Amino acid sequence: MKTIPKPLVMVNQWTIVLSVIIALLTQSAWILLIPLVANLSSLLTGFHPILVVAKRFLSKPANQYIQEDYTQLRFNQWLAVGFLLVASISFLLNWSLLFNLATIMVGLAASIAIAGFCIGCFIRFQFQQWNYRRKKSAI
Repeated sequence: MKTIPKPLVMVNQWTIVLSVIIALLTQSAWILLIPLVANLSSLLTGFHPILVVAKRFLSKPANQYIQEDYTQLRFNQWLAVGFLLVASISFLLNWSLLFNLATIMVGLAASIAIAGFCIGCFIRFQFQQWNYRRKKSAI
């Protein structure tokens, strides 16, 4: 099973949270392009520029940290990219309510994940349970 060290996951989450705070304070979406481009790049090519830099600062080998599930993290990344994309497009279209809503949602999700509860994990688990029950009842 492929995994990612938890400190690198936390760097990504903090990048989102700090970008969200700056975007909301300045009412500008340009800072959101940092986590948007980094996470989209990771999803499409496997290269996450922020994590490549952050990996250099790990004090011990990556495999000695608590590991996070790669598949779950990709699901969470798709959610984050979706909200960041909606926020960015809303900003360009001058839809301030949707910009603020999408920005707050991705920021809250990342903040709650930093605190220890993964909303994306919960959503994915519930979807998997629903899918299992649906397939089981069809038999």
